[in-house]
Amino acid sequence: MNSTQPSNRCDVRLGALGFVILVSFAWAQISSANTSHEPEKQLVSEQPLTAKQQVIAPIGASMAVGDMSRLHDALNRGLDAGLTISESKEILVQLYAYAGFPRSLNALSLLMKVLEDRAVRGIHDAPGRDPGPVPSGRALLDLGTDNQTRLLGAPVSGPLFEFAPAIDQFLKGHLFGDIFARDNLEWTDRELATVGAIAAMPGLEPQLESHLKISMNVGLTVQQLHQVASELKTAGEPDGAERILVALEKISGRARYQAGTD
Repeated sequence: MNSTQPSNRCDVRLGALGFVILVSFAWAQISSANTSHEPEKQLVSEQPLTAKQQVIAPIGASMAVGDMSRLHDALNRGLDAGLTISESKEILVQLYAYAGFPRSLNALSLLMKVLEDRAVRGIHDAPGRDPGPVPSGRALLDLGTDNQTRLLGAPVSGPLFEFAPAIDQFLKGHLFGDIFARDNLEWTDRELATVGAIAAMPGLEPQLESHLKISMNVGLTVQQLHQVASELKTAGEPDGAERILVALEKISGRARYQAGTD
């Protein structure tokens, strides 16, 4: 994946939850897709989440609900566990698409303060790497379309996108193009942050199920997603943890039903 920031990004005016709702709708459109459309998955391992991965969902959850005290602790834990400055910034930038610009801006301001405080204490965190270049124009749209297909497991189409084709363009060009093409954060880590954020916000259970499925598409296991719930509970987000467990049970229940009818 390549990436950089095209000059026209400021023109994107989608509401934050619009992205979340549309991803959920897209899952409904492809629920019966065959396995020939499955994305390339990363190597699946039954190993637990790394120390660095364990704190990503709590960062997303506390950022999404605006709990700055918990976010302060989570950011420090993440940096202590090996998150680079670039990765930490990228998590908070990406989540504007799910929790809104105000939450993202506040969280980035807090990260600046956290890094300043750590520097005063003699802690020098790894800067990480900047994202590489991202194509523009038609090439960006094609890349976003490919990313969307890989993440969701099949090409996405449907009456909503025919009714409002601009939304389809924004999703493919911006969310799956501009954002997911930025290669300074792994897709697994992007989904950990998104699952944490969506789980923390009530009323988004369908979207949470969608992103748990995407998480498995990019290589996270059910065992690891249960660990995400445990990490959220430990970090002071028991409701979000419970939403993840309920959603995972629904997903596994549907899988058992489908297996029984085949």
